[in-house]
Order: sequence, then structure tokens, then C-alpha cells
Amino acid sequence: MKKYVIIVAGGSGSRMGTDVPKQFLMLQNKPILLHTIEKFVQTVPEISIVLVLPKSQISYWINLCSEQIHIPAHEIVTGGETRFHSSYNGILSIQEDEALVAIHDGVRPFPSEKSILNAFQQAEEKGNAVFAVDSKDSIRKWNANKQNFEAVKREEIKIIQTPQIFKLSSLQEAFNKGYKPFYTDDASVVENNGEEIHLIEGNYENIKITTPEDLLLAEVILKNN
Repeated sequence: MKKYVIIVAGGSGSRMGTDVPKQFLMLQNKPILLHTIEKFVQTVPEISIVLVLPKSQISYWINLCSEQIHIPAHEIVTGGETRFHSSYNGILSIQEDEALVAIHDGVRPFPSEKSILNAFQQAEEKGNAVFAVDSKDSIRKWNANKQNFEAVKREEIKIIQTPQIFKLSSLQEAFNKGYKPFYTDDASVVENNGEEIHLIEGNYENIKITTPEDLLLAEVILKNN
């Protein structure tokens, strides 16, 4: 089955404290976003890349690409008002009867190759596969009735990551029903359409780079890879 990855990159530089959107910040002389694209091409060479960017950032990205020696082929799609709408625009750009489609954060450049391959395999067999890792921290949640925070069993908690991989038909059916404010990620859209979500083991290095501290950690991860 043909494979796609929709890479959604709509962030700003606010939490980084920069004027440059975080996905365009340099990491060992390459934009973070380029590292992310290259990871998927290196892992699944035949994959088709759909890059979703805000309209205001497309020309900036094209200029960045002109400064790099090699840029994997990719289609650029204009993003939407929310993450839901940006993902949906990416889905609408895929003209296939059926395919396996990963949706991934542009600022997560370190999903492991093993996990990506396992996720595509499980998605083909079970309909979807979502990266997740166990929580390393103790967790408490707010109890509105008791007006206090209560401990949660750590083994009952999963930290959700991307990529999240689905069959194209499942995404089309779920997203065609429209946006709901309680959607937290692409998996919640598909789940709300009645499909069971299957978690697979992700990797802790698969961080989402959103703060200066994340950028420092990313430098260390890249040096050790």
C-alpha cells in the first residue's frame, strides 16, 4: 500500500523567544523541519511527503530550501485555522483510492526508524498505529468535586506522540464530519468516528522541540545518533 506522511508545521517562535518560527530554527546547519523530512525519507525511501505550512511561511521555507544542498521532494499545502484544519488540508491533497498516511509534527525530528516501520506495519494490519511512551513522572489530575489533585497510577498513563498512522479512508471519513473543539490530536478525530486506536511503542528521544531547553537536548540527541 502506498505510504504518505503529512508533516504539519504551523508553529511560531513565541516559546523559543525568537522571531523565527521554531520549525525553521537551525539544528547542526539544517532547519529542524528538514531533519524531520529526512528521517521519513531515510526510513521509508518510497514515501510521499506532504508538508503543511501557514500561507505566510511558505516563501520563507522555499528560501531556506534554496540554501540547502539537497531537499527531498515534497508537496507544500497551505495550513488551516487549527491543527485539525491543517491536517484536513493535507488529507484532501492525497489523490489515492487507499493509502497509509502518517501525520507528524514538523518539530519532532527524532522518531526512531524501528518505530516508524513497526507503526506502518501495524496500521496496515489493524487500521491505525499511534506512537506512545510510558510516563516517567508521577501524575496527578484535578478532581473538581473534591477540589484537589489526586494521584493517578503511572502505569495507566501513556504520553502520546506523533507520527500517528491511519488508512486514508479512515481519515477521510472522520475528518469529513467536521471540527469538534475537544479534538486533541488526529487520533481523537478518528476515535470519535468509532475506530479503536492502537498504540505502539514510541521512543523518548522523539521530543517536540518547542523551548530553548528542547533545542539544547536536540543537539545532544543528534550528536549521539
